[in-house]
Order: sequence, then C-alpha cells, then structure tokens
Amino acid sequence: MINLTLRQLRYFDALARHGHFGRAAEACSISQPALSMQIKELEEALGGLLLERSARQVALTRFGEELSQRVRDILRSVDELGDFARASQDRFAGRLRIGMIPTIAPYLLPKITKNLTRLHPELDIRVRETMTPRLIQELVEGRLDTAIVALPVSEPSLAEVALFDEKFLLVRPGSDEGTPVPSREMMREMRLLLLEEGHCFRDQALSFCNMQSAPPREMLDANSLSTLVQMVSAGIGVTLIPEMAVPVETRSASVSLSRFRDPEPSRTIGMVWRKTSPLARQLLQISEVVCLSAGKARPRQAARSQRA
Repeated sequence: MINLTLRQLRYFDALARHGHFGRAAEACSISQPALSMQIKELEEALGGLLLERSARQVALTRFGEELSQRVRDILRSVDELGDFARASQDRFAGRLRIGMIPTIAPYLLPKITKNLTRLHPELDIRVRETMTPRLIQELVEGRLDTAIVALPVSEPSLAEVALFDEKFLLVRPGSDEGTPVPSREMMREMRLLLLEEGHCFRDQALSFCNMQSAPPREMLDANSLSTLVQMVSAGIGVTLIPEMAVPVETRSASVSLSRFRDPEPSRTIGMVWRKTSPLARQLLQISEVVCLSAGKARPRQAARSQRA
C-alpha cells in the first residue's frame, strides 16, 4: 500500500504550478530543503521521478504531468469536503477565497470586505486580483471559491449569477468639456486608449466601437484604468471607463466625462462558482452583499448554468 500525505500532494501541486523550488516553498510557507525532502519522499513512495531538475528551474516528467492533474482533482475534492462541512453550519465562517478582475477590485473590494466582515465576522476573506482567464482557471482547479467578473463566461463547469449592469463613460481631455459626444462611428477615427491584451474591458470597448482590433492611432496599452485616465488628462487621446471607477480615477485628473447616446455601452457584473460547490447557497448570499456594496438592487434571479 502506498502511503501518501495531503501535505506532500499540496507541496507537489505548488511545485507543479510555480516550476521553481524557491517560489513553491514560499507559497507553502516552508523552507526549500523541507519542500525538496517532501517531494523526494513522494517520488520514493510512488516509485517514479516526478521532476526534471536543473540549476534554475524544474520541469515535470511525463509521469509528473499525468499525476499533476490527478493531484489537483484530489485536492479540490478534499477542499470541497471542508466546504460541505461549513455549508452544514448555521453560520458562515472560515476561509473564503474571492477572485476579482482589475477593473472591479479597486472600486468594490473595500466596500465588499467591510460589509462581509460586518455581516459575517468569522469569515477569513482572501482576495485574488487578476484577469478573467486566470480567475476562471483557478476557480475550476479549486484554488478559488468564487469570482466577480464581467459576464458571460464560457466555462460549462461553472454556475453564474448576474448582479447588475454598469454603464461605460467617455473620458476626454478637460478642454473638450461641452463639445458634442462622438458617435461610435466617430470613435473609430479617434485615438482610443485601451487596456492591454487580456483585459475583458478592452474587448468590450472595442466591441462598442465596432472594431475587431485596436485602431492604428492607438499608442498605448495600459495595465490600469488609472494610467488611461492620466494619459487622457495629458491630451494623448480618449478612453472609456466603467461607471464605478469614475469617483476614484477622475478626482485628480483634468478630464471631462460624457455619457453616450442610447444604446449606451455597458457590461454585466456577476459572480461565478463551480457547479459542484457545496457553498452555493452561501455564495448566493454573498452576491447580495456585492450588490449592496455597489449600491445596486439585490439579485432576483437564481444562479444559472452557463451554456457551453
């Protein structure tokens, strides 16, 4: 009988994800020698090499690659056992891992955290901010409990609930204050500043302007809305930002804000989680707190499965 421990499996999973002993040890809050010893013991127990070691990095062997996915499935199932136990309790307590995209987190996270702490003081809230594809991957792999993103998502293993719609505003230099608002056709002829590739908000802005890709006049790919707004303030071009970002991003920028004519560009903000999550009922309660934090009406629809 092969004797394995969950600790060994978690260490191996961290090493498989980071590809580096030092970073994996840091993520696991242990020393690198201790991690190396646990991985060696795991290899001895399984009777095969899991890693190809070099001076700078490690790579999984074929056996290691095959084992890696199985280990992630095991760890996700173990975590869901804990979630099942928590879901059976009257109170919502313990770890809650929430992912958020960068065009939401800076504006909603403080209010969400404050309200969740007030309503559920025994929650240990952990937040992960990154772009949608990575959030979805980590959610599917069981490294997140839920994520707040722009809908829809295209992962059939996830359930989603729409929370509220949010308008986009046009940001122009302050000298443009009072001038006519350009149409979406006119926007294609302007220097439109966008977030870098991978941000869903970039794709939404391009879609509104009926563009498949960035216009030739674009001269900036930014990784934050703050950078975009400051560049507009400097007279470099124009941009779009979501309504929730306006109070934060425009308070120190000399820009003018305008709403588009109907139909206004917008996005749907929602929450997603695994269909198999035992915490689904509690996550629906969390979704109401998100709406409260955003100053929007509480969701009326139950979570629905995203079609493949």
